[in-house]
Amino acid sequence: MPDRPAAAVLVLHGGRADGLAPPSALSLAGARMRPFTAAITRATAGRDIAVGRVRYVHRGWNGERADAARDASRALGELAAVCGSVPVVLVGHSMGGRAALSAAADPLVRGVVALAPWCPEDEPVAHLAGTDVVLVHGDRDRVTDPRGSWSVARRARAAGARTCALRMPGGDHAMLRGATAWHALTARLVTGLLGLGPLPPGAVRAFTGAGDAGPVDATALDRA
Repeated sequence: MPDRPAAAVLVLHGGRADGLAPPSALSLAGARMRPFTAAITRATAGRDIAVGRVRYVHRGWNGERADAARDASRALGELAAVCGSVPVVLVGHSMGGRAALSAAADPLVRGVVALAPWCPEDEPVAHLAGTDVVLVHGDRDRVTDPRGSWSVARRARAAGARTCALRMPGGDHAMLRGATAWHALTARLVTGLLGLGPLPPGAVRAFTGAGDAGPVDATALDRA
């Protein structure tokens, strides 16, 4: 990791609704995000971008404790202490997506890429005003409800965020179906949010408010 990077990306893996034990070093949730971290690292190579993973103290969200969100905020504070005030994109899956969305109130956060995020009904969104938020959800997810993602996209836009809701046709919660497409899309979104490359035209249209903030198929992002 560069001592003084131009920007940073923090990756947050999934977890459980409840659980005070620490995550296992061999957990599937952590392993699931390694290819994403690798894809982002490759896409940002030579651009002075720090890429790191958030370490959780507990494996669960744990109700009002919101432990994963606390860990994300702590990681942002540690990043600022080491690297200074650099723009950050948060990439989170499932519980990690919820934590990333929650931690986006931090002024360092430029954007969030939430993958199959856990978005309970009435999840707060006011703090997302001014932030670029991309929610990507597979239409075959049976663990977290895609409708929660679409609700956050609509409500966050109404609160002043720039939002883009993407449906992955055939995508499951583990992101194993079409895994390569998930990895490539995430890396492309991250570089676009950091200004290192162009965002897909469909994402630009979504961010500029063309349409109703409802989900669009990720396969149609490059259509003019």
